[in-house]
Amino acid sequence: MQSSEHYPLLDQVPTPVELRNLPQNQLTALVAEVRDFLIRSVSQTGGHLSSCLGTVELTIALHYVYNTPHDSLIWDVGHQSYAHKIITGRRNQMPGLRRKGGLAGFPRRSESPYDAFGVGHSSTSISAALGMAIASQHRGDDKRAVAVIGDGAMTAGMAFEALNHAGDLDADLLVVLNDNDMSISPNVGGLSNYLAKMLSSQLYSTMKEGSKKVLKKMPTVWELARRTEEHVKGMVIPGTLFEELGFNYIGPIDGHDLDTLVTTLRNLRSLKGPQFLHVITKKGKGYAPAEENPCAYHGVGAFDPDTGQMAKGKPSSPTYTQVFGEWLCDMARQDNRLVGITPAMCEGSGLTAFAEQFPDRYFDVGIAEQHSVTLAAGMACDGLKPVVAIYSTFLQRAYDQLIHDVALQNLPVLFAIDRAGIVGPDGPTHAGSFDLTYLRCIPNLVIMAPADENECRQMLYTGFMHPGPAAVRYPRGTGPGVIINKELNHIPIGKGELCRQGGKLAILAFGAMLQPAFTAAEQINATVANMRFVKPLDEALLHDLALSHELLVTLEDNAVMGGAGSAVNEALAGMGLTVPVLNLGLPDRFVEHGSREELLADCGLNAEGILATLRPHLQVKAKSC
Repeated sequence: MQSSEHYPLLDQVPTPVELRNLPQNQLTALVAEVRDFLIRSVSQTGGHLSSCLGTVELTIALHYVYNTPHDSLIWDVGHQSYAHKIITGRRNQMPGLRRKGGLAGFPRRSESPYDAFGVGHSSTSISAALGMAIASQHRGDDKRAVAVIGDGAMTAGMAFEALNHAGDLDADLLVVLNDNDMSISPNVGGLSNYLAKMLSSQLYSTMKEGSKKVLKKMPTVWELARRTEEHVKGMVIPGTLFEELGFNYIGPIDGHDLDTLVTTLRNLRSLKGPQFLHVITKKGKGYAPAEENPCAYHGVGAFDPDTGQMAKGKPSSPTYTQVFGEWLCDMARQDNRLVGITPAMCEGSGLTAFAEQFPDRYFDVGIAEQHSVTLAAGMACDGLKPVVAIYSTFLQRAYDQLIHDVALQNLPVLFAIDRAGIVGPDGPTHAGSFDLTYLRCIPNLVIMAPADENECRQMLYTGFMHPGPAAVRYPRGTGPGVIINKELNHIPIGKGELCRQGGKLAILAFGAMLQPAFTAAEQINATVANMRFVKPLDEALLHDLALSHELLVTLEDNAVMGGAGSAVNEALAGMGLTVPVLNLGLPDRFVEHGSREELLADCGLNAEGILATLRPHLQVKAKSC
């Protein structure tokens, strides 16, 4: 990291209060310093880079024009908010970004008054900003609300629900569309910038409103004028949709032209009602490696900021995501009914190779989780075999569709649920803490949790061949490193396995918890069962363990409340068995960010934590004997 002498302007603006005192002609130099600091900071911590680099000018312009934190600035998702963190009093905390006890990777209300809304999931910004604008209107104050939403987030239905509602109100709301997936040629860019300044000016707005009042008294002339305006705008401005929704559309403008940004934002801040500003930015702006390959630099680990060279870790076994990706391609070669569906997570969910090899059977629906599930249901109705690759935290957004469209109709849809349990640096917004709880109450659904990479492959095959809906949930990262059998073998539905015979205590491990269960069991001579299925539960194995042991311990990387342990408790009660049961899992709180290993230890779900919990129970048993 460069010393502070390399950032003379940035040193002068610890918060936006000081930023707003700078002469406008110094903002371009400040942008360069912020961008350099951002690159060097993220090179040490890892995190989201290319999107953040593309919004530096926009971030500075917004804080320069709007009176934050009095005015509310809401970032959608938060992938693009690191420059916002840097200039809102958190620059010195950036070395702890996404690390335990450090800054969150996303905006968080408890972290700073400048974080107006906590985010992590996509497409919530317009709804939240509209809510704040309505609250301001209710109070009768001058507080403004601004939502910054990326073009990818506009694929979600929730964003359009909010736009539809906002356009029907007169609340003072600005929606900034950060469009980083298209380019403007110099000529079109210059014309667009000029039009944006003109159309957002008070003079144009006053003339427009005055003309409406006059022309509406002459319906035929008014309709001709309205249509003429639409046609003229339609030739140079791609904003007809937003105008029809009730917004005053401005743009597109160059998101890296500070003077145009500042002028346009100043004009818009003075206007009443819903406004829509279309801004064009470039992912990775100002850093050649990220500009050339923005996808690779979307989320990065540590790297050399001078060369862009990524730090190389030690060779390891394949991740669960890679196991899924390889299985998907292998299965697709065997069964041409297989189709793969993802809600905008091709790389993250491991579908890259599948998309290349089977482009006609690959469907990326954008950030539209609800649609992805019902799309799969429709495909299944007509004979296809859909595989929905989705993160645990994002499947929550399609819960109604999972129940109503898939499970109720008992359709053969396989859900490959990635990032189950603790996820690590992304924190509680991305943790897969609740999937076993919200899935196991759904009729017709088979739920599997693999203990290792090979079992993951075989469970995916088992779920795919199942005639009804099935889910295989697996964690982020690598497994224990077992040898993967390339053959595809069916696992009997609802059958666990006894892995270690021990004394009077039995650990019933679900999924990735089998390995720490083994390690702990060897220290205390406990029995270990790999339960494999959360639903249907292996009640025969459970019955045998209950009769032959004095204490059963359930172990899962899911919320204890309503999870796999609760399923065991319910089954035992149904059998009329009263053996003591200890349920271990994630606590009844949102687990903060940090490494997966740190967080599992904090929750007592590593081998040491399991032993620390169990030893007092063993001592009590010994005394009672």
